[in-house]
Amino acid sequence: MSESVGVVGLGTMGSGIAATLKGAGRDVHGYDPSPAAGRIAQDHGVPCAVEISELACEAYVLSLPSARVVRDVVPELLRTGRARVVVDTTTSDPQTSAEMAALCAESGVHFVDAPVSGGRAGAWSGQLAAFVGGEAAAVDVAAGVLDAFTGRWHHLGPPGAGNVVKLLNNLLCAANIVAVAEAVDVLSAYGLDVRRSVAALNTGSGRSLVSEVVFAESILRGRLEGGFTVGLMTRDVELGLATARAGGAEPAVLPAVVGSWRGALERLGVSADCNLAPSAFASATDVFEPENLARLASADDEKGDS
Repeated sequence: MSESVGVVGLGTMGSGIAATLKGAGRDVHGYDPSPAAGRIAQDHGVPCAVEISELACEAYVLSLPSARVVRDVVPELLRTGRARVVVDTTTSDPQTSAEMAALCAESGVHFVDAPVSGGRAGAWSGQLAAFVGGEAAAVDVAAGVLDAFTGRWHHLGPPGAGNVVKLLNNLLCAANIVAVAEAVDVLSAYGLDVRRSVAALNTGSGRSLVSEVVFAESILRGRLEGGFTVGLMTRDVELGLATARAGGAEPAVLPAVVGSWRGALERLGVSADCNLAPSAFASATDVFEPENLARLASADDEKGDS
C-alpha cells in the first residue's frame, strides 16, 4: 500500500498534481481554503478536508501562492504528527526553503523544494519538470512522490537549490517574452509579414521555446490564454532578481526585464494572461492588440485554405 499524500493548495497546478497522483494509484487527499478549488479536485476523485488540521498524511505536496504561505502551512502540517516528507512545488525563495528544511528536520521530517515548470498542461498530464533542492536522504524519501507527478526531475543541490534554478528559469522565460515581443514589433513597423518572418527567425540561432511555441503557435495565432498571469510573472521576476542580488550578483539585463514586466502589470493588471503582455512591450505598433492578432490568424487560415 503506497503512502498517503496530502496536496495543499488546489489551484490550477495543485488540482492537476492531485489528479495526477490519484491517477497513479496514490491515496490522495486535498486541502484548499477555497471551496471552489476543492470541488475541482473532488470532481477528479480526490477527497478534500475542510480544515488543514484534518489532513494526516505521510507525504505532503505543497502548491501555494507564496513563500509567506509556505511558512504558515509547514508548521501546521508538522503538528499532524504523521508526516515523513514535505515536497514544496511553490515558486518560493531559497532562504524560506532552507529554514523549512531545518524546521522539518527538528521533527524528523524531510523537506525538499521542488518548484515546477510545465504549466497547467504539465500538471494535468504528469509531465511537469521539477527543480529539486534538498539533502540526499530527503530526496531519496521524496523520489517516489516526485516520480508520480512529474515527467522528469533533477536534484540540484541542498535546500533552496531548486528555488534558485526555478527563478532563473522564469527570469529567462520572461526575458525571452519581452525580447521576442520587441522583435515582432519591429517586424510589424517595417511592414513585414509577421508570421512568415517569425517562422524564418525560428530557423536561426535566435530561436527559443518562447519564439517557437509561445509566439508562433499561440500569440500570433490569436490564442491569448496561456494560463499564467502577469501578476505571477511579475512576482517571479522580482523574486528572481532579489535572489540574484542576495547571491552577490549585480545583473545588467535582468533589472530591465523586471521593469518591463512591472510596466505590463501597471497597464494590464494582475489577472491578465501573460499572452497579453506583449501589447505592453511594443513601442512602434499595435500588432499585439487582440483584434490585430485575430486578423493575422484569419489571414493565415485563408492562405492555408487557398
